[in-house]
Amino acid sequence: QVQVVESGGGLVQAGGSLRLSCAASGVIFSINAMGWYRQAPGKQRELVAVSTSGHSTNYGDSVKGRFTISRDNAKNTVYLQMNSLKPEDTAVYYCKVVVRRDWSINVYEYWGQGTQVTVSS
Repeated sequence: QVQVVESGGGLVQAGGSLRLSCAASGVIFSINAMGWYRQAPGKQRELVAVSTSGHSTNYGDSVKGRFTISRDNAKNTVYLQMNSLKPEDTAVYYCKVVVRRDWSINVYEYWGQGTQVTVSS
């Protein structure tokens, strides 16, 4: 099994910054992708940012230019630097990792428990 643990959420004023971290551990042969999603009350979960094994990144339109995703492959950790935060960024942020557990081509998705980010106006 694979464990995914997020940290770094909290309360911040509009215009402020936060940095989220997500560490994956357990039976991991390789990591295909690590990313962040968020879900606000009454809304669907949406993509925030994702980083693939090919070092490409993709961002949701609402966070482009403000958020930056980065990875430390040696630590199986992904970070999300969030700048210029807005009240509409308030949500539970979830980390998702896509891994291979062995030499087969099978991939598995694992989610963290989520971390709350609240941006006050």
